[in-house]
This record gives sequence, structure tokens and C-alpha cells, in this order.
Amino acid sequence: MTSNQAVQLICKTLAEKQGKNIKIVDLTGVSDVADYFVICSGSSAPQVKAMFEHLEHVMETNGVFARRKEGVAEGRWIAVDYVDVVVHVFHKDARDLYALDALWSNGANVTEYQD
Repeated sequence: MTSNQAVQLICKTLAEKQGKNIKIVDLTGVSDVADYFVICSGSSAPQVKAMFEHLEHVMETNGVFARRKEGVAEGRWIAVDYVDVVVHVFHKDARDLYALDALWSNGANVTEYQD
């Protein structure tokens, strides 16, 4: 699966669990961390955890396994590393606080996922 295909599958999967404000940050040539960040919000910790669990299930079903995952127990900011794509699933309040979208954005490299 290419990075772009993974991004599309990740976004679709998060949207299936009512992920809001899903954004794709293209980091190609900007960072060695990953080619893409996918960032989305949930309205509660249980929803954030449900989005993560659904994402993990769908990705593993497609043969893609997380190299690392952080924040699952708290459900406020879950980060999942799929090597070329890092997914950030935030509780809305945490997303507003950390403003990760703006940190990695120069304006041209951020797109909003359209289902």
C-alpha cells in the first residue's frame, strides 16, 4: 500500500466513526518524521478511543500494522505511527490547545479530507 493509499484509507476509516475536521498534512520533503500527518478530532475520550480501535482493526485487516502508538489509555491525544503516515486522533479540547495543524502548516501543504 502506498503512502497516499494509506492516507485515504485512514481518513475514510476515521470518518466512519464520526471523526471531525480531518486534515492531511503533506510533509514530503519537509520532515524525516513521516510523509504525511493525518489529524482529526473527536468530541469525547470514548469516541477518540473508538476511532483508534476502528482504525487499528481496519489497517491490520489490510496488512498495515502500527510501529508505535501512544496515548491510548487517556484518549485525549492518540498518536499512531504507520511509518510513512502518523495519525493524530485528538479530543477536540486537546487539539485546540496543541494546534498541531498550524505547527506543521505553511498553508499549501494542508488539505481537508472530503468524503
